Amino acid sequence: MALPVVPRKFAVPRAHQINRAPSPTIAISLPWLLVMLGSLSPTWPVIASFPLLPPIGFLFLVAWLQMRPGLFPVWAGLPLGLFDDLYSGQPFGCGVLLWSLTAIALDYVEARFPWRGFFQNWLLAAATTALYLCLAAFAAGGSIMQIGPQVLLSILLYPLLGRIVGMIDRLRLLPFRSLA
Repeated sequence: MALPVVPRKFAVPRAHQINRAPSPTIAISLPWLLVMLGSLSPTWPVIASFPLLPPIGFLFLVAWLQMRPGLFPVWAGLPLGLFDDLYSGQPFGCGVLLWSLTAIALDYVEARFPWRGFFQNWLLAAATTALYLCLAAFAAGGSIMQIGPQVLLSILLYPLLGRIVGMIDRLRLLPFRSLA
């Protein structure tokens, strides 16, 4: 008589998987640190006569809010926008207001349309990024016509940054051995 095959999900865990769980410190702090690291992108040595570098911190925030909707609280736009204001060169408070409004808007969209595909997320990210850049240019007293290449580059770069967020999300949920 042949023994029945036990499905893998019901099998006894192996010895190297016992006593392992994701670190709560890494799982909570890594998304915040990635967005803050992206907000430091204006300090990169890029010389251009017009705005070209996309707001990488903002794009990381949008990607995290779309990939893991409950990970950031709704008020997360305030401290992250404040940190971005310190390095972006925008008028102080611009990032706080726009990042907070973006977090609230994406939370509303997530509650209204919980199941979206890749292209809907890309379209939503493109709309929020274009609106963010236009309002930030208006607040800084610049012309909206100058930010066209920056908007286009931001929209084209979003899938790559979303992929990076996905890889970091897998990394932050890796199980570590607990010593306690």
